[in-house]
Amino acid sequence: MTELHPEVAAVTERVVARSRGTRRAYLDLIAREREAGVRRGKLACGNLAHGFAASGEDKAAIRDERTVMNIGIVTAYNDMLSAHQPYGRYPDQIKLFARERGATAQVAGGTPAMCDGVTQGQTGMELSLFSRDTIALSAAVGLSHGMFDGAALLGICDKIVPGLLIGALRFGHLPTILIPAGPMPSGLANKEKQRIRQLYAEGKVGRAELLESESASYHAAGTCTFYGTANSNQMMMDMMGLHMPGASFINPGTKLRQAVTRAAIHRLTEIGCAGNDYRPLGLCVDEKAIVNAAVGLLATGGSTNHAIHLPAIARAAGIVIDWEDIDRLSSAVPLIARVYPNGAGDVNHFHAAGGMSFVMAALLDAGMLHDDILTVAGQSLRDHARDPKLVGEELVFEDAVAESLDDTMLRRPAAPFQPDGGMRLVKGNLGRATFKTSAVEEQRRTIEAPARVFSDQDEVLKAFKAGELERDVVVVVRFQGPKANGMPELHKLTPPLGVLQDRGHKVALVTDGRMSGASGKVPAAIHLSPEALGGGPIARIRDGDIVRLSAADGLLEVLVDAAELAARPEAEAPGPAQGTGRELFAFMRQGADTAERGASAMLAAAGL
Repeated sequence: MTELHPEVAAVTERVVARSRGTRRAYLDLIAREREAGVRRGKLACGNLAHGFAASGEDKAAIRDERTVMNIGIVTAYNDMLSAHQPYGRYPDQIKLFARERGATAQVAGGTPAMCDGVTQGQTGMELSLFSRDTIALSAAVGLSHGMFDGAALLGICDKIVPGLLIGALRFGHLPTILIPAGPMPSGLANKEKQRIRQLYAEGKVGRAELLESESASYHAAGTCTFYGTANSNQMMMDMMGLHMPGASFINPGTKLRQAVTRAAIHRLTEIGCAGNDYRPLGLCVDEKAIVNAAVGLLATGGSTNHAIHLPAIARAAGIVIDWEDIDRLSSAVPLIARVYPNGAGDVNHFHAAGGMSFVMAALLDAGMLHDDILTVAGQSLRDHARDPKLVGEELVFEDAVAESLDDTMLRRPAAPFQPDGGMRLVKGNLGRATFKTSAVEEQRRTIEAPARVFSDQDEVLKAFKAGELERDVVVVVRFQGPKANGMPELHKLTPPLGVLQDRGHKVALVTDGRMSGASGKVPAAIHLSPEALGGGPIARIRDGDIVRLSAADGLLEVLVDAAELAARPEAEAPGPAQGTGRELFAFMRQGADTAERGASAMLAAAGL
């Protein structure tokens, strides 16, 4: 067995020590829920009759408790979101697969599934982060009926997997498997899409050309193929052992995809509390699994959104992880994958080059991952470093390829693309922020330039079009935090800032808002905490102040005398949001805690 890397071991010990009290309380909770909580066998006859009244051919089995397991399906299906459109037929298929093993299944509930691609740059994006907690609440409502012995979670995209997992973890006594649906086939090359976006930002092509490009890129059912938050979700579920091996990146509508889904349901029936291999979700998601997810995120150049989501997921299981932990891991974990926007190829090319099985095996060989975790399948994480294949009609799992099949995309830790994981903590007199370096050229990772301050991303675009940013500049966009406006992604700033950078200017972004898994080549300090609303120092920056941002030194500071900065009045915050339903989420904005803790009013109010 490979010895665990000392920094991975040290961070894990730090997380365990910090979480000791909260983790014990969580484990006590799920033990009580297993023994004394609401479950089908305890329901009164009237309650139970409601629960199976519409179960069709499964009615007798559920009524008489002749089922090995009754699976609660929590689905985030809708047919507007390309990644989730394939889920439409999954519940009927899952019921058939369950019956093959003497089990039954019912749709426990549905959750919203927001498409950040549709809402990107629009007012609806201000609901995006809080949709995660709405999904968690929806999952909890579905599972609250006590009819289920296990759960199958159907979700893929940005806030959806974290939300499903947070909700399900409060029912952590139930064995649970997450079931992906896979990425769409590759369309227009991502570099070409990026080129057209920048041309549009410069006014060199029109809307028709831009729409044609976008349509050629996002063109079919399945997850978007760039390595953003959705595909980073799938990677993390692999790293935590919550998928069937190799499940993440098989295209929808294939026989192999259906075979792996079938295997997941069969496996779920084997890990219930009635058998000899009980594997409840709350024991699978432990401190080591959370650290594995962080390592995977860093090693593959995954989405910065998970600097927010991973702490929230951990809290739901009584575990506390912070940005210091992620920064320390980043200093030790090498970047071994380059997937767009950090490279030319997409997730389909990544999968063909060896994909998640190669990444997991390589990191295990290098001592970067905990192998000894409880997973949904196999005896250790090593058993998940496999690829599903169909041999005739039989599903088999083969060991990962020994070497990368494309070393421009995927490498071993001994010969990485860069020696660190590319997600650094920067801090100073402006607070604490995340800087994703993996797509930023090394010579651009330190910048010192005058600030130009905005309170709205559309103001940035107007200034760009007016030629006001044609210089070295640190663009500061404030009042974008969770309390201010729900912390929308500011992804539509990437093309204009990229244009300025390509023109030879030194450019950076500093914001208390988010970027996304599509964060690109422009250096950016994001998720800045404390945020502007409520007194964060970013509210006292003025146009022309010199701001220094350095990933190399871990610095983020405004070069203003401390006494002068403290004496300045705070900028006036924009008024409360109205329209697009944003007013309904006021209580979530008002109660949200910091980005580093997960930006959740729900978890804060629950005392988690």
